Amino acid sequence: MELIARGRDADVYALDGARVLRRYRGGGPTRLEARLMTYLAARGYPVPQVHEVTDTDLVLDRLTGPTMTEALGRTPWRVGAFGRLLGGLHDRLHAIEAPDWLPARFPAESAGPGTDRVLHLDLHPSNVVMTAAGPVVIDWSNAAAGDPAADLAMTLVTVGSAEVPGLAARFGRGLLLRAARRASGTDPGPRLQEMVTAKLADPNLTAREAAWLRARLDAPAASRPFAGS
Repeated sequence: MELIARGRDADVYALDGARVLRRYRGGGPTRLEARLMTYLAARGYPVPQVHEVTDTDLVLDRLTGPTMTEALGRTPWRVGAFGRLLGGLHDRLHAIEAPDWLPARFPAESAGPGTDRVLHLDLHPSNVVMTAAGPVVIDWSNAAAGDPAADLAMTLVTVGSAEVPGLAARFGRGLLLRAARRASGTDPGPRLQEMVTAKLADPNLTAREAAWLRARLDAPAASRPFAGS
């Protein structure tokens, strides 16, 4: 099999022109991911079609197109449009009520029947593939039921902490996240610090990413800069 992508937890191999195999190196929530993607597809949300699933592997549609990150590198002048698209993908997802079998994380303060929504919790530009038919959201391994504000806040924290070389790229990141935040109907502010703490528990963080996150915890509240704020 041809290795075509390598993430922090899994590798993606080409099976043929139409399908890929996503394989977790140490095992992963493949069956839950498959069930959730099927659930979301039935409600019109753009996800890859699931063909097969085992305890370690998912066989999915092979998507043709760049990730949003790659598209940004090629057409940086579209950063505002990409940010608005990212915010819109959040809103479309958060319009979907979470099924009762999806594990809960970060519940809404006004918890009650029907208040928990589907959260991706890793919805950043590298997990959006820009196909000819439109954007498709991939990598649902962190998904949970909960408060939409936590999901958007996690996107701000994840992209804000990511290592991005060059001043122009860092400036573009800020524009992207401000556009995403303004386009979304959700206010992530109340959950930003909670998501910083949650992100610090990620074993895949680089030293620089962890340092950025710790600085946000250590700084006085009034001086904590978050991209998109």
